[in-house]
Amino acid sequence: MSADENDSQAKQKPEELPSADKRPRPLPKAGRFFEEQTPKIFEAAPRALRRLTRRDLLIFGAGSLGALAGFGYLLPQDTLDRLGVHANLDTPRKERFLNHALSFDDDVAEALYSPNRTVATYSKSQITPLRNNYEGLTPDPSYIPGWRLQLEGLASGLTLSLDLHTLLARFQLHEQITRLVCVEGWSAIAWWSGLKFADLLQAYPPVSQARWASVNSSLNLDEDGNPDPYYASLDLATARHPQTLLATHFNGQSLTVDHGAPLRLLVPVKLGLKNVKAVTKITYTADQPNDYWAERGYSHYDGI
Repeated sequence: MSADENDSQAKQKPEELPSADKRPRPLPKAGRFFEEQTPKIFEAAPRALRRLTRRDLLIFGAGSLGALAGFGYLLPQDTLDRLGVHANLDTPRKERFLNHALSFDDDVAEALYSPNRTVATYSKSQITPLRNNYEGLTPDPSYIPGWRLQLEGLASGLTLSLDLHTLLARFQLHEQITRLVCVEGWSAIAWWSGLKFADLLQAYPPVSQARWASVNSSLNLDEDGNPDPYYASLDLATARHPQTLLATHFNGQSLTVDHGAPLRLLVPVKLGLKNVKAVTKITYTADQPNDYWAERGYSHYDGI
């Protein structure tokens, strides 16, 4: 190596390492959405805080009182009475507003939940106890030998009366283990068997303009033991859902009176109040039929 090359290398500066400020810093890890976040401190200039005048506070208070009054107007009269507000605020206008709000909620629910979606199914090891949840008293089982299912609104123009033997002989039974969800807040996983409502519709087609089924039980009793017919409206799209059954068996055995013998409606995509026990009549209609709980202020849709 020549002297010139040695001088040249000696004059070269050693390679500089990046300072701590120039080194690339690792990106912070993205936190999970539901992970507890570190509280953030926001600072405001004292001059900005001084802008909150007495007038601003009065306007805010008046707005809050107005919102509270509007909310109070929508409360049930019984609740208002308990709060010491004895003026009668139940007006047709209020009722119309609440009905529109309820129907809007139903429309949103129907848009979000396709008639073809299925609910989760479970194994037999996951089965839980199912309570007897008759609204009034459990009927006496003496009706079972003479029980018939009446079908009305058929394309044939006939009114049919089918016994349990005919249903079991004609239709294939399907099993499923699904969760029954009650509007009261409890739920249970149960094992059901029965014929598909869709198969009944195919075997005995309704009139072409039918969009609804009225599912009735003439056997329901009130708390005093008097007849209290129970009925629910069910759109035919839901009736044709693959998990909608007319159940005949529960936990591998024929239905007991507690659970709606000998035939009950099972709609896992709906709340339990739609699952009519001891069905005695199904009527197909073009217009939405009456519904026991909708007449008492509940939704017509009642989806889970």
